[in-house]
Order: sequence, then structure tokens, then C-alpha cells
Amino acid sequence: MSQAPPLRRNAHRQCLRLSGIDWRTYSRLLFALAEQPGVHLAYDRGELEIMSPLLEHDDDGRFLGDLVFVLTEELGLPLKRGGSATLRRRMKQRGIEADECFWIANAHRMAGRRRLDLRTDPPPDLAIEIDVTSSSLDRMGIYAALRVPEVWRLEGNTLSFHVLGQDGKYVSVAHSQAFPQIAPADLASFLLEGRKAGDENVVMRDFREWIRHRRGTGGSPAIKS
Repeated sequence: MSQAPPLRRNAHRQCLRLSGIDWRTYSRLLFALAEQPGVHLAYDRGELEIMSPLLEHDDDGRFLGDLVFVLTEELGLPLKRGGSATLRRRMKQRGIEADECFWIANAHRMAGRRRLDLRTDPPPDLAIEIDVTSSSLDRMGIYAALRVPEVWRLEGNTLSFHVLGQDGKYVSVAHSQAFPQIAPADLASFLLEGRKAGDENVVMRDFREWIRHRRGTGGSPAIKS
């Protein structure tokens, strides 16, 4: 009888790590937990992390996702929302579920797609990760292996943007690749307001007005902090 894989817990949030897990078992767990939207899985070459985010974690991810939606709408950009869709490649032996993900430049390539297959479909143009430092896996390494062009990371009150370089590693950047006119501090200020607000719609309306004001009357985005 085989020995059970070692088990480790992460004290920062509800998180379970299992070692010695093969791809087939990982795939079965994905199927078994498909009806549990609050549970996220990450897989890295035999290491499996099962995470149940806290309410504050979900709130921040959803709010940043709403900011992305408003940005694309106000800037006239296409958008296909992926939510926490599972991104995985068996050949890479890696898989992950972002807090939020989006196709923007490649939104047209996802038209009509109901199932994601990274062997033929493009990876999301943007993924959002909340409190990534509490994970016991190299989540950024998983995104890099899956060739996700940009990841936004929120750690506490600090938001940072990371773009995948030609060397296959992420580099921190001053402005978003998907939205070159946007800096992390621009969004972080609205996120903090959203946490305190009794009505998030008020913050979203303020954000829309901020975008329009910063763009000016010429219609050419010129947002820079």
C-alpha cells in the first residue's frame, strides 16, 4: 500500500498542499471540485495546492476585475472575461486558476469558445493574483510556463504590474501592458476607496469620470501618474 503524500498547511489563508500528485489525479480533482467555485487549485510538476480564499481575498479580486471591465469599456477595447478559469498544459505539467483573468488583445480569438484548451487557444492577456506571497507554490512561475503576458499582483495594499519578458521571466513595470496609460497606483487608490465604500457603484462612477477626465477631450488616452 502506497504511503499518503506529505501534507502541509499555509497559516496565512485556508490552504492545503499535497506532494507526489500525478497529472491524472490533478485532473480528477479539478472535475470533482468543479462545482465548488470557492476552491482554487494550482499544480506544479507533482505539487498540488488547494486553496479556499477568504472573503476579503475574493472582494479585492472581483473589484479589480470590475476596474478592468470599466477600463476596456471606456477605452473602447474588446474584452472576454475568463473569471477563475483553469489554465493548464499537460506538456508543461502546470495548472492554475487565477483570481480573475481576461482576454483583451486576443478577445476575438475566444469568440464562441466555451471550453479553454491552451494547446490551441491563446492564454489570457491579463491575470490577477491576490496575496500571492501566501502561496506555497511558485505561482508566477506557473503563469510564466503557461505564457500569460501580464499578471497584476496585490499584496496587502500594494498593487504591482508584471510583464513576461523574452527570457520567460516576469519583470515589474511602471505601466500596464494591456493598458499602457495605467499605473498601479492609479488603480490602488480606487481599490482602497472600494474597500471602505458602502456602495461600490459610487466608486465605479468616480472611476469612469476619472478615466474620461484624464483622457481629455481629444479622445487619446494620456493617463500617467
